[in-house]
Amino acid sequence: MVIKWNKDLFSIFKMEHRTPGNLRGFVQVKMRNFKSGTMVEHRFSSEDKVERASLEEHEMEYLYDDGEFFYFMNTETFEQMHLTKELLGDATFFLIPSLKLAVEFYEGKPIGVELPPAVTLTVKHTEPGIKGATVSNVTKPATMETGLVVLVPPFINEGEKIRVSTAEQTYLERA
Repeated sequence: MVIKWNKDLFSIFKMEHRTPGNLRGFVQVKMRNFKSGTMVEHRFSSEDKVERASLEEHEMEYLYDDGEFFYFMNTETFEQMHLTKELLGDATFFLIPSLKLAVEFYEGKPIGVELPPAVTLTVKHTEPGIKGATVSNVTKPATMETGLVVLVPPFINEGEKIRVSTAEQTYLERA
């Protein structure tokens, strides 16, 4: 959820409703400021008013990056636009060519992207696999094609495609 608070936009990461004993209830929120990118924890009481920001979403296809900008194409109008690495944040680890995702706009300006729940990535580097290691809670680090490092089971080898959770940045399964 994105809210407007103190004349700034904030993205909500974690929210917890608390009612301590005989005191009034409150909502403890962890949120990120879109302008500065800083994480803030705030306690909203039941009397506080917060405005929910209305965002437009456009489906776009990721095309490529040139080291500085990441280029996207609107799938309806075929119009191209670029976003910076600072605006995208950790989403850059999941951007592979021809990935379709939703780009969020506020008052005509892009403010972020909404990734799919999981993305298929290719393992670029990892230690050699162990034959017969199918059931084990042992993991090893693997570097993906985008630079993301994920802990994977020992039977995963270089060049294999795996599905990675975009929310938790963890290994899900072989693709």
